[in-house]
Amino acid sequence: MSEALELPSTRDEAWRWADLASLKAAAESARGPAEDGARHFLDLPGARLLFVDGVLDEGASDLHRVTLGTVEAGDHPLGRHALGQGWSLRLDEDAVAWPVQIVHVATGAANHLPAEIVLGPDAAAQVVETYVGRGWTNRLTRVRLGAAARLMHAVRLVQNAGFVSLRTEAELGEGASIVATHLGAGDAGSRIDAGIVLAGDGGFAEFGGALLTRGNQRQECAVRVRHAAPNGQSHQLWRAVAADTSAASLAAAVEVARHAQKTDGEQSLRGLLLQRTATVNLKPELEIFADDVKCAHGATVGELDARALFYMQSRGIPKARAQALLTRAFVADALERIGNEAVRAAFEADADAWLEGTL
Repeated sequence: MSEALELPSTRDEAWRWADLASLKAAAESARGPAEDGARHFLDLPGARLLFVDGVLDEGASDLHRVTLGTVEAGDHPLGRHALGQGWSLRLDEDAVAWPVQIVHVATGAANHLPAEIVLGPDAAAQVVETYVGRGWTNRLTRVRLGAAARLMHAVRLVQNAGFVSLRTEAELGEGASIVATHLGAGDAGSRIDAGIVLAGDGGFAEFGGALLTRGNQRQECAVRVRHAAPNGQSHQLWRAVAADTSAASLAAAVEVARHAQKTDGEQSLRGLLLQRTATVNLKPELEIFADDVKCAHGATVGELDARALFYMQSRGIPKARAQALLTRAFVADALERIGNEAVRAAFEADADAWLEGTL
């Protein structure tokens, strides 16, 4: 598979920060034993799906309202490799599903899996995904939300080696909403890639999270939200923390169509360097073709506040502990948007574990 693998070029502006060398190396890595993926399920009711190298472990899974079937791939350079049988969550009008938990275990080499989430009018769903293991894990998720449908999507990237690439393609109907939060707190490289279209009047999209990098690791997000209808709101809030010689890259774009009046689009990209040898790249982008809009973006990169560190140390707090507290506060606003308390606590624990191992 890896010999025939066609990857995009880093000369392409959309891929200039992509760590394609690590992706290729992960795809060519040898397989090994699988870790116990079931221990990563949270104490929540509802469906539990365990995939090992993209194949469902039926004995460790409980599908509930999730089904398996063919999901068509698109033309995205990485997402097109995720084709064939995948998982599907479809809810009829007014339906509400228990949380759907999915744990992806990779053992090496490459594995691909497509998925689709289709919610009817006024339906609501929560999906929590966790990625562990090693190798190249590649995913495509198609989302279609009917009028006033609501989706909460939370993604934990704690794979300890290799590379994870995620492609999300979402279309929102009138008054529909998606809140997606990602946490990159493992040691694998990653690319979080999304195209979100607010196709109906009054759609709402919140897409963001936190990327934590160390060593020579590289993680990135590349998200584009297109407002194709009036009265839509979008918020992209990303936080990046980079240590050692690692690099975190955040590219967030908002496109407002000519007839999408009364659009409110916001981007907040902030990076924190724990050492000056690390790198954070930020690229906010606005393309506005309508007249009556309210769009804004902010992008800053800095270091921990030296005065705050001095104050905390003067009160007897060890330097590493003070650094961890300030760093945790920096990423907190990216995680507090997770509505489910148990899910939010798991994400916060992952961030704390990363900080404890880094500082």
